[in-house]
Amino acid sequence: MQLPFPVMDIPDAPTIERGRMLFAGGTEFLKGVVAMSGLPAGDRLEVCFAGRSNVGKSTLINALTGRKALARASNTPGRTQEINFFTLGDSHYLVDLPGYGYANAPLPVVEKWQALLKSYLAGRQNLRRAFVLIDARHGIKAVDAEIMALLDSAAVTFQCVLTKADKIKPQALAAVLDQVRSKLAPHPAAFPELIVTSSEKGDGIATLRAVIATL
Repeated sequence: MQLPFPVMDIPDAPTIERGRMLFAGGTEFLKGVVAMSGLPAGDRLEVCFAGRSNVGKSTLINALTGRKALARASNTPGRTQEINFFTLGDSHYLVDLPGYGYANAPLPVVEKWQALLKSYLAGRQNLRRAFVLIDARHGIKAVDAEIMALLDSAAVTFQCVLTKADKIKPQALAAVLDQVRSKLAPHPAAFPELIVTSSEKGDGIATLRAVIATL
């Protein structure tokens, strides 16, 4: 019997090539948005990346695009305070959402981010998928479940992407995958396959590119 939420198989060669070609088209920073009025026109297919602070979101975006400093990584929780838009070729937007679960940000700032995030997720018609990043060493935490519930209510399909898989042994990773599967079960917006990545080693990067290219 197949496990619920299996790890996605590596796509076939033509699909991998389609993903490679999409990301070979070039990625550029467009703008950082702090209010809904600043959103760019919704005239492209859009995917967004969400995750706890320091889950490796910026590093993953850099690995996908082959640009070492495209998305700014920071060791300071809550450093990314904007919704950052990147153009992917002439057909897509990549969107880097503010990290959540930050402990050092003032409460009014956190509340402002949360309000912007809710408005964005509920009102962006061209948003095709949210990728929720989960640290492979820690699994799904309460703050991750909160963002998943928000995506459920906004009817935005989300797919879990495990990061930093090279930092954990296979047996421990299997246990984390079991935990992730059990936590995803109640969420109707959860896409039924997982992607396991390592930005450092390149694992899963081609698969994630292919997924984005075929949406």
